Parts: sequence; structure tokens; C-alpha cells
Amino acid sequence: MEINYRKGDATSPVGDGNKIIVHVCNDIGGWGKSFVMALSNRWKEPEAEYRQWAKRGENFALGQVQFVSVEPNVWVANVIGQRDVRKDSEGNPPVRYEAIGAGLQKVADFAKAHAASVHMPRIGCGLAGGTWDRMEPVIREALSDAGVEVVVYDFE
Repeated sequence: MEINYRKGDATSPVGDGNKIIVHVCNDIGGWGKSFVMALSNRWKEPEAEYRQWAKRGENFALGQVQFVSVEPNVWVANVIGQRDVRKDSEGNPPVRYEAIGAGLQKVADFAKAHAASVHMPRIGCGLAGGTWDRMEPVIREALSDAGVEVVVYDFE
């Protein structure tokens, strides 16, 4: 399957059936900038569940995913794919492509089990510092090549 691109808001996914909204979180429990603000403006549960997960620390690590039900047929996938929120001492951005790939494989399994499509902004390319030319193949391999419908939204 190909990745579908459309203009719009990833917090208002288009289409029928079950939907998973994917975004990238950091591994230090911080929530408060970029796409997460749009999520929090629409639903309180993703932030609350993420903060509780970070506080517990159980299975809270790069490559892990938390699925939060926000509507009867919509989940938000909190994918931990960002190390900290700042560049490291060598100047590398926080994005961790391998961790995002591992998380997206879990998303693919969940999507198949729930007959769901996946919706997202251009994950990992905002504050995480990633580039789309490196992120798109990660998404393609983990989701599209596994037969999961993917829609990427460019906010207008």
C-alpha cells in the first residue's frame, strides 16, 4: 500500500471504520509542545494516560507504545520515539528512527487486530528534529508494507 497524503488535521481523521492517530512522544515524560497540544485540545485522555505511564515507569522506554481510546472507534498511539527533548552532546536531534520503527510495528499489529487505518502528522519531523526523507521509509516498512492503510496529514 502507498502512504496517502492529504491536507487537514490529523486529530480529525477522515474515513470510515476504526482509526489510530499516531504521534511521537519523548522518553522523559514531557508533554506540552507541537502536535500534542492539538491532541490535548481535543481529548484529555492521551496526555493523562501518558503522564501516568511515565510516572509509573513500567515499560516506559524507546520503542514502546501506549494505545489510548478517545472515541468508540478512535485510539491515540503514544509512540516513544524521541530521546529527551534536546540535542545530545554530539549535536544529534532527539528523534530515534529505530525506536519509532519498533513502535510502528506494534501499531501495525494493533491496527490489524482492530481493522483500523493509521492517521498521523509528519511524525518525528517537528521538535524531534527528524527529516521526512528518513521517516517516510520507516513508516512504509512498518505500516504500508504490512498492509496497513496510512494517511499523513499536512495541517493548513
